[in-house]
Amino acid sequence: MTTPLFSYRKYWAECFGHAPELPTSRAEMDALGWDSCDVIIVTGDAYVDHPSFGMAVIGRTLEAQGFRVGIIAQPDWTSAEPFKVLGKPNLFFGVAAGNMDSMINRYTADRKRRNDDAYTPGNVGGKRPDRAVIVYSQRVREAYRDVPLIIGSIEASLRRIAHYDYWSDKVRRSVLLDSCADLLLYGNAERALVEVAHRIAGGEPVKDIRDVRGTAWVCKRLPEEYRVIDSSHLDIIGPVEAPINPYIDTRVEACATTSNDAAAATETEVAVVRLLDRPKEQGPAVIRLPSYDQVREDSALYAHASRILHKETNPYNARPLVQAHGDREVWLNPPPIPLETEELDAVFELPYTRLPHSSYGDASIPAYEMIRHSVNIMRGCFGGCTFCSITEHEGRIIQNRSEDSIIREVESIRDTSTAFTGVISDLGGPTANMWRLACKSKTIEASCRKLSCVFPGICKNLNTDQTPLISLYRRAREVSGVKKVLIASGLRYDLAVETPAYVEELVKHHVGGYLKIAPEHTEDGPLSKMMKPGMGTYDRFKTMFEKYSKEAGKKQYLIPYFIAAHPGTRDEDMMNLALWLKRNKFRADQVQTFYPSPMATATAMYHSGKNPLKRVTRSSDSMPTVRKLSQRKLHKAFLRYHDPDNWPELRTALKKMGRADLIGNGKLHLVPSRQPAKRHERVPAGTSTFATQHNGLPRNPAPRKSRARR
Repeated sequence: MTTPLFSYRKYWAECFGHAPELPTSRAEMDALGWDSCDVIIVTGDAYVDHPSFGMAVIGRTLEAQGFRVGIIAQPDWTSAEPFKVLGKPNLFFGVAAGNMDSMINRYTADRKRRNDDAYTPGNVGGKRPDRAVIVYSQRVREAYRDVPLIIGSIEASLRRIAHYDYWSDKVRRSVLLDSCADLLLYGNAERALVEVAHRIAGGEPVKDIRDVRGTAWVCKRLPEEYRVIDSSHLDIIGPVEAPINPYIDTRVEACATTSNDAAAATETEVAVVRLLDRPKEQGPAVIRLPSYDQVREDSALYAHASRILHKETNPYNARPLVQAHGDREVWLNPPPIPLETEELDAVFELPYTRLPHSSYGDASIPAYEMIRHSVNIMRGCFGGCTFCSITEHEGRIIQNRSEDSIIREVESIRDTSTAFTGVISDLGGPTANMWRLACKSKTIEASCRKLSCVFPGICKNLNTDQTPLISLYRRAREVSGVKKVLIASGLRYDLAVETPAYVEELVKHHVGGYLKIAPEHTEDGPLSKMMKPGMGTYDRFKTMFEKYSKEAGKKQYLIPYFIAAHPGTRDEDMMNLALWLKRNKFRADQVQTFYPSPMATATAMYHSGKNPLKRVTRSSDSMPTVRKLSQRKLHKAFLRYHDPDNWPELRTALKKMGRADLIGNGKLHLVPSRQPAKRHERVPAGTSTFATQHNGLPRNPAPRKSRARR
């Protein structure tokens, strides 16, 4: 039984009321009449009291439970003193890297140090350390060794088990061990953190809190009541006879069979018979993943562990996971139960100032400037793109706000923001058009283990009706004082085309001249490894987009995103993509090279050369992965085929590929045969120059889609 988020008896400190701003100094605490904080949150971001910033959401949620919450934002990590600024908390420290992973925040896909940081006043880089969760945790332990320490945010969430680390090019152990934390909270953490806070406040030692969903912890031995299932029994490593598919639902009509599961589908009858013939085993089960030492030494086992973890992410059927790290065990409880609409509404309607902390003065914080007049309408994503970290963190089940709550926030922006000009910059979230979309059957949803509801085609059990969004959009733009409502979050165009009326509404009223969408590639090889739809769906959407733009009398343009060097991509694939770009007169000014973020399925592909979308064996076919810097640069050069600086490299590559026929000065050639006399050529008439860029987390542009990532 899940306890409703706001049904707990409030902590005694509720008598202080809510703080105008959560305090960041002793002077602010004194002004509030506080002698101490109950909880102190350390974060790598500047403190912005806005529901798009994780520390604000967590802080205000705990405050609503009656706790006094302080914030230590972007402390100097070279000593423990800055971590003592608010004194010793009564309950615990919470440590977060911020809305983004600190390594992705600080380094480019080519491992070069960034000079800026959108989450810092003045866009100044270097205000947070590498591996911020670990460093901050170590300083907290130095400052107050006996205070319970809880880690969270997307950085901790994606490092909860042994994970491949792109920056050191090795498998690192769980961040729980390196941080010496008592608990790790993964995913959207409100439900888990509120329960943990109340239990600690009630006198329960943090070391005894081991049953909260969405948490991970370290132990010496496993609880005796659990029977252990070795993961190799679920997804056999190596050749076996008639393997049983453990992910077949024998009780209800399961989700539509996909080509990825075609091999497993042929084993259905055998699996059903064998499962029914087995005597029912008693007691709760935990799945043992290959140990840290094993996945560090054997990349096939790493891919296998990744596959099992992703199959165990449905909160309604996931089982606990355990992974040995030497003589200790890292235990992962099942994911948290998603918030109900009423709970999510309440979280987003807490008394945020919607402003950066007053101590920053007039300093600009780019992440805030981008989202200050946007509204988050949902959480989660069932797209399952393998390069993306949204699903691993927020889950596949969409959590929706109510239409009334969203409109109240629009009205609040209008009434309280002195900078509001009548334009709502976004109504969205991780995706623009998954609001209120879900499985048609709660029973099927509770038993499904598919990684995506929309790949390789849209599941027949998925409700794709986006007419509720039409109603929301119309109501939002009818709010008095609102001149324009833009949709800037990433659009799933494969879903959009299922409701043509939605596309019409979007294109005619909510596009500001340009609409960004993400085909990611044009070729089936890389698209199948990304779990993205083919270009046929893009063409359908493009046709609709142009039709409705013309009807509205507007000149509007699609800006497609593409990724270079994704696992499964060959040089020929990038060449074909470049030819498609030229045929369609696209020139990408900035492009994204694949960034292997921790725990993503595509990262397992990159590290292992295996495809964990299928059963992994040591004899599984290897897939192409782009690891050498020279090849990564070549793939990026294909995306910028029009840049004269790339022409020498492309000529050499095309000759090696036997495609010298693409070198010349005709319309069908990809690159000229000679360098121009001047640094820049004149852009041919009719050619569009578009900037495609992804900052921060893959498929998670910062800061637009990093909302509510904690």
